[in-house]
Amino acid sequence: MLDCLSAKTLSYPKGSFLFHYGDHLDSLGLVLEGCVDVMKEDFWGNTNLMTRCRPGDIFGESYAIRTNCALEVSLYAEQNSTVLYLNVSKMMTLCSRACEFHNQLTRNLLSVLAERNFQLGQKLEHMTKRTTREKLLSYLSSEARRSGSSSFDIPFNRQQLADYLSVDRSAMSNELCHLRDEGLISFQKNHFTVQFPSS
Repeated sequence: MLDCLSAKTLSYPKGSFLFHYGDHLDSLGLVLEGCVDVMKEDFWGNTNLMTRCRPGDIFGESYAIRTNCALEVSLYAEQNSTVLYLNVSKMMTLCSRACEFHNQLTRNLLSVLAERNFQLGQKLEHMTKRTTREKLLSYLSSEARRSGSSSFDIPFNRQQLADYLSVDRSAMSNELCHLRDEGLISFQKNHFTVQFPSS
């Protein structure tokens, strides 16, 4: 089936760009190893971390499905990364061999697109909060619910979390300390615990 989809595997060293703003994609990328950040940068160089792709996550599917659509984001290897690329146009049409798993792959792609839409909706929910405090509480609350526990690890360091929430890092760090002092959270690096304030 990989032959039918013109599959290719590429490796990227940490700190390198897979694609830049304005590049074109005809394939979606499946992260096999490492970590790939999807980032948007404005005219003045301010960076917004849109999402982080870990092993098993895909990227570029929306651009690959929309033919001749230039990337409005850049893709960056946060760690040494290996990516499997699959041609989307070949994925969306049945091959001459009528591969047994082709239909299942298409269904899986639709499922992934639905999940990505859900994740973007969650980020939008955080972003529409007015203050840094509200954005942090919204994000930490959703991470606690997602993990099913009041204690959880987040996939970001402080700068990356600030970029993800589009807030100033120092203001965010101050707000985290206020939330800790109020008894709403405790944290050690990227490990957080949300809690009810003590009376």
